[in-house]
Amino acid sequence: MDLQTTTYLVVGASFALYIGIAIWARAGSTSEFYAAGGQIHPVLNGMATGADWMSAASFISMAGLIANMGYGGGLFLMGWTGGYVLLAMLLAPYLRKFGKFTVPQFIGDRFYSKSASTVAVLCLLTASLTYIIGQMTGVGVAFSRFLGVSSDTGIYIGQGIVFLYAVFGGMKGITYTQVAQYLVLISAYIVPAVFISLNLTGNPLPQLGLGSTMSGSDIALLTRLDQVVTDLGFGKYTTTTAGSTLNMFVYTMSLMIGTAGLPHVIMRFFTVPTVKDARSSAGWALVFIALLYTTAPAVAAMAKYNLHATVNAAVVKGGDLYAVESSIVAEQRPDWMKRWEKTGLLKFTDKNGDGRIQYYNDATKNPDAKAKAAAAGWKGNELAVNADIIVLANPEIALLPNWVIALVAAGGLAAALSTAAGLLMAISSAVSHDLVKGIFAPDISEKNELLAGKISMAVAIVISGYLGLNPPGFAAGTVALAFGIAASSLFPAIMMGIFSKKMNKEGAIAGMLAGLFITLFYVFAHKGIFFIKGTDFLPMIGGANSFFGITPEAFGAIGALVNFAVAFMVDKVTKEPPEHIQAMVEAVRIPRGSKVVDGAH
Repeated sequence: MDLQTTTYLVVGASFALYIGIAIWARAGSTSEFYAAGGQIHPVLNGMATGADWMSAASFISMAGLIANMGYGGGLFLMGWTGGYVLLAMLLAPYLRKFGKFTVPQFIGDRFYSKSASTVAVLCLLTASLTYIIGQMTGVGVAFSRFLGVSSDTGIYIGQGIVFLYAVFGGMKGITYTQVAQYLVLISAYIVPAVFISLNLTGNPLPQLGLGSTMSGSDIALLTRLDQVVTDLGFGKYTTTTAGSTLNMFVYTMSLMIGTAGLPHVIMRFFTVPTVKDARSSAGWALVFIALLYTTAPAVAAMAKYNLHATVNAAVVKGGDLYAVESSIVAEQRPDWMKRWEKTGLLKFTDKNGDGRIQYYNDATKNPDAKAKAAAAGWKGNELAVNADIIVLANPEIALLPNWVIALVAAGGLAAALSTAAGLLMAISSAVSHDLVKGIFAPDISEKNELLAGKISMAVAIVISGYLGLNPPGFAAGTVALAFGIAASSLFPAIMMGIFSKKMNKEGAIAGMLAGLFITLFYVFAHKGIFFIKGTDFLPMIGGANSFFGITPEAFGAIGALVNFAVAFMVDKVTKEPPEHIQAMVEAVRIPRGSKVVDGAH
């Protein structure tokens, strides 16, 4: 069976499964629509959380980013995984104990203010809509390559699938669908990695294969990869970092606390029966997430090596030493390259007219690489490879069976659609539960609130599709920006709401607004949207990334510091919270049955 037919069958079967589950698990009440009735088993919720968490960014983009950045790409692994641990240990159990449906509802009740809830909705919508752009882009990339349709058509199809199982199923339908999507995406990620690890190192475990020697050789995979990329003028894969050490640290922190502040992930912990189940669910989710996150570095390194080995001929020198000697004839390039060229995500331009693909680093300072490139008549790098294709193209590069390639297509779509559904659920609940019921129509009936939730979900799907089709100019690295927005606005408010019983509504509102707007200002100013007398603002104060060399995607951690600082300064000059609010915070933090600690105990 040919690849296209196999892909249609595998992807079609996965879509039929999702829709069937949604019909079976459709929500019949607001409790089921917002929190799946609070009756999801911790193991299933952990699996659904894994799918919700591991978005197109994790499945499609992360390994590509690591492949491009090398060692420096580890910040995504540290930030995202560390942030989940932070969420599981410090936030999820306490939020579940509060017993609310949504993050804005928690903030509104904790800070005894509808204004605080409204500001939280604003922050949630900003972060979620920014995040969802990346998911819709991922859907378009996967559809355009594997189903032979345009990226725009792919987004329309993705909208339709999400509409069918999210609008009717609500959180209940989304939860069980995400369990199925997790099984699809983790299989799609690990199966090709096992095949490729076996091919390159003879070790079936990719995590161990990464540190193993190459098959038929005494040289380690990473050592050979370092030799290949440095021969081409790129930095060493195992030591290269992107930007300054400060930027890497701040970027990691931004991803970490942004993870802990993402509303669509936090909502998953409202779906289990008890606080104990919330803790158990968090532990299971970490196990399920670790399966992909420990595999990603191996996938990145092996994909990068296979790509270079495809484009450039590597030969033995001095026994085990490998060096890149020549590039392939363009007319003899493999079919997978031709297929990906149609998507525009891989481009070959014959700059010197020699009919060969010369893949060198334009910015290299390596004299040996420069001399080798000059001797080959080099006129500039002739191959552009989008990082987003690394995982999706990896099975094709390694010449794996068609069913594995089709499985990867289904996995990429599952990752993007599962997170898109979670984000849409967060947006829908914020609008229908926190704005409509919480502020504008407190006496609305349950039936009408459920209808409002479904309508707001449908509208959110339309808006997310439009943003995917027409991404704004500042949306490069949208996923990282979404984490920065959550880090600078929601995370500090949640932390102070749980651990500072003296924090009042004025401080929380001022902090959220300050953190959100300073982060957005830095992002927009960096993109040249703010002007002073015809000149970009940031270049006037030191150039791009002018704040100590910190990139916009990493600025969320700075925004969080501003949030905390403003909140505590405003809190000091305003009235402290009422006694019953302070007592509520104290009761939530102290485990049931424990004794109050005093000087006599």
